[in-house]
Amino acid sequence: MTKHQTPIDPALIKAINGPKEVAKTSKRCLMNRRQFLLTSGITTFTVMVALKAGPASAKVPAVVSTYERKHIGKLSGLKEDEPLDFTYPDDGAYSESMLVKLGREAGGGIGPDKDVVAFNYTCTHQGGPLQGTYKSEDKVLGPCPLHLTTFDLTRHGIFISGQAYQSLPQVLLELDGDDIYAVGMFGLIYGRYDNLKG
Repeated sequence: MTKHQTPIDPALIKAINGPKEVAKTSKRCLMNRRQFLLTSGITTFTVMVALKAGPASAKVPAVVSTYERKHIGKLSGLKEDEPLDFTYPDDGAYSESMLVKLGREAGGGIGPDKDVVAFNYTCTHQGGPLQGTYKSEDKVLGPCPLHLTTFDLTRHGIFISGQAYQSLPQVLLELDGDDIYAVGMFGLIYGRYDNLKG
């Protein structure tokens, strides 16, 4: 104990830790783990109830992103492993995307075989261009020319090698008869803080 520290009253230590804990461990800790967790839980519950019950919470508006529904192709016009390029959700920076029929069921796929998917062409690591890097034998996009990141198009564009730490943004598709529409994005496009403000 330094000369500036106030001595802790032994009665206080016993009241908080209990006399058995003090006798057993001879520690001067003011709170054991069980008491800490219990106190933390009670505090969290109290704060959550107070926030939920406050009158201001009813006045907070929900934020909803509304994407344009854009026609990007016809299902009957797609050939397996031949990407079709388009821009989405706008014509701004980093909006270049691809539509491809993989010939294998994929996450988010549409069509009778659930094998038609669309992805943004910009690497999520440092914005490297992925146009022309589709590998039909593995159903991947990449490697990125900057740092060799490769993305698996059968599993929602998850990165499988390289420097990226986020999946490739997937364009959400809708099938209306033979027409394919882009209706939204799953993931954030590189270089944007909001997909709709490119």
